[in-house]
Amino acid sequence: MKVLYSCLSRSWGGMEMFTVTAVRQLLNRGIETHLLCYPDSKIEISAKKEGIKTVPLKFDGYFNLPAIIKLKSILKKGNYDLIHTQASKDLWVLVPALRLAHSKIPLFLTKQVGSFISKKDLLHKCLYKRVTLAFAISTVIKKNLIDTTPLKAEKIALLFNGVDIYKFDPAKTSPTKVRSEFKIKDEEIVIGMTARFTPGKGHEEFLEAAKILTGKFNNLRFLIVGEASRGEDEYAEKIYEMARNSGLSEKIIFTGFREDIPETLAAMDIFVFPSHAEAFGIALAEALAMGKPAVCSDSDGALDICIDNKTGFFFRKGSAQDLAEKITTLIEHPELREKFAVVSRKRAVEKFDIDKLTEEVISYYKKFVK
Repeated sequence: MKVLYSCLSRSWGGMEMFTVTAVRQLLNRGIETHLLCYPDSKIEISAKKEGIKTVPLKFDGYFNLPAIIKLKSILKKGNYDLIHTQASKDLWVLVPALRLAHSKIPLFLTKQVGSFISKKDLLHKCLYKRVTLAFAISTVIKKNLIDTTPLKAEKIALLFNGVDIYKFDPAKTSPTKVRSEFKIKDEEIVIGMTARFTPGKGHEEFLEAAKILTGKFNNLRFLIVGEASRGEDEYAEKIYEMARNSGLSEKIIFTGFREDIPETLAAMDIFVFPSHAEAFGIALAEALAMGKPAVCSDSDGALDICIDNKTGFFFRKGSAQDLAEKITTLIEHPELREKFAVVSRKRAVEKFDIDKLTEEVISYYKKFVK
């Protein structure tokens, strides 16, 4: 089996990171896989570091005839058995190129991001008619696909994004490396979040809750992991300024982008996921795999990952006060943190193990590849 994977995004976030992970999983199983990606993008740079063969394609806008013609040639020469894209926008180049190449190979779409635009017009009907099967990464995304696209429910499968539970394993990861790096004392409780700097991730509520909590406790540190992606520097500066003005400079640590996420999560005592509208929330699934009790917003993809009062707590989306109250409960009850940690790890192993989910994807491939 030979697969052309596709993600022509120029940003660097959960979708792009998961694409590289998914391709690596296929390669590990002996499935020849190439990655169609934007030249010199972060995803291409990351893929090359992983030893993944990339197929660069400059695709801007929605209808780009030169890109379509070039992709047609790539498809002809590549002799692929199927295409799997992680970005629905890629359909605008994939479908026309497949038609020009007179190729009938299966086309799989993983829907990573919800849409509020109806795509049931004639053009979109032509695009989505060519999709063999769509994977929805959460219940809310499955509903979104049904509501906004021409796809029927029988052409949509619910398939969560996965986590490498061997890499994200608390039994193999020490918290001391990162805690020592940032001079965090043993008695200090670390409350953290990992997310790129973009509106809607909940950095504002996190900082507001931090201010409330430091008024109650004097042994807290706050770890904010991530960086701004392309075009998001202004928002990042707003968050840095908010932190400076909060008077908590000594309590808040901005780590920037880190590759050692398991070690960074290991340094945390409580994980916070304040995102307003996350399609899935791979960062949250990683935190569960690391056995972290989580406080997360009661919306969208998080509802498929966490179980309230079992793996952590839900808080009212956008409410810093409610977030602070739920974190307070975990600060005051270390035995509850330990109880949630055990259930979190167990749930991640059962539901989000990337090995199991990759085998499920391959089983779908085999149903449609002739």
